[in-house]
Formats: sequence, structure tokens, C-alpha cells
Amino acid sequence: MKLSLQLKLGQQLTMTPQLQQAIRLLQLSTLDLQQEIHQALESNPMLELIEHNEEDEHSSTTDKLDNSADPHEANAEEITTNTRDNAELNSDETNWQDGVPKDPGVDTSWDDIYPSTSSHSSSFDGDSMDFESRTSAEDTLQDHLLWQLNLTHMSEQDNMIALAIIDAIDTNGRLTVDIESIHSGFDSDLEIDVDEILAVLHRIQQFDPIGVGYRDLSECLLTQLNQLVDPNFEKQINNAKLVVSEYIELLGHRDYAQLMRRTRLKEIELSEAIAIIESLNPRPGASICPPSTSYVVPDVIVSKDSESGKWRVELNPETAPKIRINNSYAALIKRADTSDDNNYLRNNLQEAKWFIKSLQSRNETLMKVSTRIVEHQKGFLEYGEEAMKPLVLHDIAEAVSMHESTISRVTTQKYMHTPRGIFELKYFFSSHVSTKGGGECSSTAIRAIIRKLVAAENTKKPLSDSKITDLLEEKGINVARRTIAKYRESLSIPPSNERKRLAG
Repeated sequence: MKLSLQLKLGQQLTMTPQLQQAIRLLQLSTLDLQQEIHQALESNPMLELIEHNEEDEHSSTTDKLDNSADPHEANAEEITTNTRDNAELNSDETNWQDGVPKDPGVDTSWDDIYPSTSSHSSSFDGDSMDFESRTSAEDTLQDHLLWQLNLTHMSEQDNMIALAIIDAIDTNGRLTVDIESIHSGFDSDLEIDVDEILAVLHRIQQFDPIGVGYRDLSECLLTQLNQLVDPNFEKQINNAKLVVSEYIELLGHRDYAQLMRRTRLKEIELSEAIAIIESLNPRPGASICPPSTSYVVPDVIVSKDSESGKWRVELNPETAPKIRINNSYAALIKRADTSDDNNYLRNNLQEAKWFIKSLQSRNETLMKVSTRIVEHQKGFLEYGEEAMKPLVLHDIAEAVSMHESTISRVTTQKYMHTPRGIFELKYFFSSHVSTKGGGECSSTAIRAIIRKLVAAENTKKPLSDSKITDLLEEKGINVARRTIAKYRESLSIPPSNERKRLAG
């Protein structure tokens, strides 16, 4: 083998740190973006926060979309966009590609281009963003049970057993180990028998919430039923106990015919017993320590002008703090000075300009994409989910002349506030199925129709997937039965046999 040197010419895409930053900011959620801005303010002396008592130098204006400028801007005359004059891109000063800016240059007069940070943003109160860290941690179920145990008079040995039982209870309140395992965990010299452990367990099951420490669903529900004392409903409660203790599997399969035969209850009696059972809590522990609440801050606000009837799209002014270049520090930079201090200031100024430009790019891209989505999904805003149109990333990417990956980033973890609720931008994208008339129907619209059909069905004879397929076919929508089953499961709707109910 002979070794040789060869020279090859080629092209490859190199992502500069500035481009990486712009892309990263583009895909951040609102809460993550606020944290990123906080870190930038703390690390870069060239950035400063615009306090809420400072007056904005530029007022907002409303620009109407011109549908004659772009063949893809159908119905654009009915939508207006709120933005700021200082957020308009000037092709002579900056050049933007796929929502990412090019280098503004260190010596650029920054205030001539961007007097403040992100357009469409308002004042920022740092104290309000630390709410979560200031809230005290909630007690766990174990803490709640231990607090009650300390108030309960027990022998030292029973207290030790109770501690072992409480330690084996999960967040739903279920005992995760069997009694034999708990028994084997104690020293044989203590002479603790299984009956003593069961006695302590039954005492714990009377703690709040009632039924905690249950070993199976039947025991959980029976414990709660035993606490119900009402002379007016004594018969119904006893019937409920019978169903739960002996025939809970038949109840789970909703085999009401077998239940009535086995229990010898009439339909109305069984219906009353089931109503009592359904009022019980199968996971009593979950009520003590509910899952943490996740807060959603909408990035875009959509509203309808009552006078003109046009849909307005604007960025939420509360999503991010307003920042700008600190002119006092920027004025300290000397052009010909190559000292370490001057280089430090120049580097920080360059990073600050890039950071602000990336924020501007993020806002402009988010605004363009949101406006196009509203243009396409006006039917949903007017009439609801059944009027949702098919939409894919390529449609929006083509309309705003950006890459699909950019559209994917800008629609992830970004939310739109509409008169119909708050939705993630990705919610407005869905596949389609063909109709008999040669048109297309959105999968979101089909799900809405399925939900509507199930809500209106006869609960004694629920609609099967095949029946729903036939009903959609009557509407001109061709969907396979297996597709209906997939859509139904995505809506958390159980199959027809599990939706069956008794009359009453």
C-alpha cells in the first residue's frame, strides 16, 4: 500500500456559537427562556433590565397582513398582527435566515437598531418568578399518617408494627408488601404474630383518609362502606357491600345481567348500590399528596375584534423581561485599545448584542408562525374542534419560507391563548383522512366527532367501534375501524362493554 497526500474541496455546514444560541433560544419554553435571560443578566455586565417604571420609548402599532404580497396568505385580510416598530427587520442593517440573525458587528450603533430587548414584552418583576421556591413543601402521605400515629395511643410494640406498615404504603394508599413479609421482617424474639399485625393494619385503615393501607380494591372500598352510616340508605349500603365483597370482578366487567342473577337484586336496586360504590375513592392516598401543578404561560394571545370581526394575533407581553444594552458600560470601549479590560468589555458587548438579536429573532419567528396557524385554523376558532383543518409542518414552513425543523422548534412547548382555551401550537397540526366528496378531514376533527357521538350514546347500548365507523361513513368520512379504536383510546374512552351503564 502506497501512502499519499490528497487535497479535496468540499462544503459543510458549520454552526457557529451564535447560531447555536439562536436555535437554542428558539426552542426554549417561556419559563426556560425567563431563566436563560436571568442568567444572561447575571453573567454579562453589558445587559441591563428595563425597570417597570421606565417608560417605553416606542409604542406598539397594529399592522394588517397584506394578502397580495404572498400567494400563501389566503384570508390574511381578516387577521391583524400586533408588533412594535422597532421589531421590524431592516434588510439593509440585518439579514435573517430561518429565524436566525447574522452578525450585527461590535461597532454597530445598537440603539439605532434595537432600543430595547424583545419586542412584545413588558416589565418584569424578579420576585414574582421565585414563587415556586418560596412555597413550602407539602406533606407526604407517610408524614400525614405518622402525624396521626403520634396522636394514637398504642403499645411500644404496636407502634413499631405501625411504623413498618406505614413505610410500606405507596402514594395511592396501597400496602405494597404482604403481611407475611412484614411479619418476617421482625426479630423472632419479639414474639409478634400475624394476627397482631393485622389488628394494627385495621387501625391504620381507620386513619385519614379512610381505607389507606388497603391490600386490594375490595378491602379499600369495604373499609369506606363500613364508615357510611345513614338509616335512610341502610339497604342500599348493604347491597353495595355485597357487590364489593363478593362480585367486584363482575362489576369491573360491567356484567350487570350476571350481577342481578347472583345478588338477586332488581335493576333499580343494583343501580343504587353502584351509585354508592362510584362515590367512593379507590385511591384514598392520592388525595393527600396530589401531583404537582404545572403552570402554562401562553406565548401568543389570539382575540377577535368585536367591531371589525377580525382575529388579532399578538405576543404575550408578560412572557419575558425587557433587557437592553447598558450604554454606560458600552461607552467605555475604546476602538484601538487591546488591553484585557477593553477586550473583556468588547466580548461581552458582542455576546449581549447576539443575545438580544436572538431574542428578537425568536419573537419574530413565533409571530410569523402563529399568524399563519390562525389564518389556517379560523374555522376552529369560530366553530370548535369539528371545524379543525388538516395541517402539517410543511404547510407552515412553505408559507413563512422557513425550514420544517425551525417550525418544529418554534411550536414545541409554546402555547396559544384563544377564546376556546390554551393550546400548544403543535395541537393545531394534525393528519388527514379523505372524504367521499374528495376533500380532507382533520384527525382532530374526527376525534371531536367521536367524543360527541359517545357523549350522546345510549348508555345501556353503547356504540361499538364498528357502529362509530358506520356513523362517520354516513357523514362522508372514510375511517377504518382500527383507526377509530386508536382515536378512541387516545381520548381515554373505554371500549363499549366498559361504557355500559344501568338505567337510572
